[in-house]
Amino acid sequence: MEEMSKDAEIKKMQSQLSKLKLESKLRRNLASEIEKQKQIALAAQSVAQEKTKELEVLSLQLAKYLPPQLYHSIFLGEKQVNIASTKKPMTIFFSDLVGFTALSDKMDSDDLTNMLNFYLTEMSSIALDFGGTIDKYIGDAVMIFFGDPHSRGVAEDAINCVAMAVKMQRRMMELTQEWETRFGLPRPLQMRIGINSGICTVGNFGSESRLDYTVIGGAVNLASRLEGLSKPNGILLSDHTYNLVHNEVLCHDRKSVRVKGIGDDIVTYQVAECARMIPPGL
Repeated sequence: MEEMSKDAEIKKMQSQLSKLKLESKLRRNLASEIEKQKQIALAAQSVAQEKTKELEVLSLQLAKYLPPQLYHSIFLGEKQVNIASTKKPMTIFFSDLVGFTALSDKMDSDDLTNMLNFYLTEMSSIALDFGGTIDKYIGDAVMIFFGDPHSRGVAEDAINCVAMAVKMQRRMMELTQEWETRFGLPRPLQMRIGINSGICTVGNFGSESRLDYTVIGGAVNLASRLEGLSKPNGILLSDHTYNLVHNEVLCHDRKSVRVKGIGDDIVTYQVAECARMIPPGL
């Protein structure tokens, strides 16, 4: 009996030992699997971080082709990228450099590129400070609008547009001497500006594969015409814009002009001075 009891005890101990060995093996396997999954997770995290960095770099590059306001609206989900438009009151700005086309034909290509890019960078920086949406560059010409995707109110948008234009003209005066020396210009560069306010259609226009966020309508065409009629170093307003800004903008040379494509004469004003020269929000 005693011998049988010992055998049973030995078998019991052997069973417990086998169980312990099995549990130890399972723990090792589990620890190995956990470590394996951890390494997989770390590798996936590293790939995700790398892809995120690539997307950030790509989005920053693409952002240069979009107005900052539109870029942020899209990435915040405030605007959908589809073919759509709406009508609203806007203020439209056009500018160009007098005689730039003839000058560009005589300039070295590198000097021309450097000067034009510097000019556009300076003007764009001022536009963004005042809340303008940069629509497009056409050579040395610039088109900017106020009122979309964000607006401070019809009158405020118009005042900020005129204040921006005055600031641009002042900056041009500062740059003139520097450019004459640096690029050997035969004469100082002069900028003309035309501004008009009115109901426009703004939104995405184009095809399913290529969209252009822009503003269209008669008010846009008039702003472009006024730019062509403006004096060098001048800012020409339509009476629509003047009526919105006259409390803060001093104007002179009230004049009726005939504009191609418009039946009635247009009353215009030359800007002399603007009381508001600090960008909104500063």
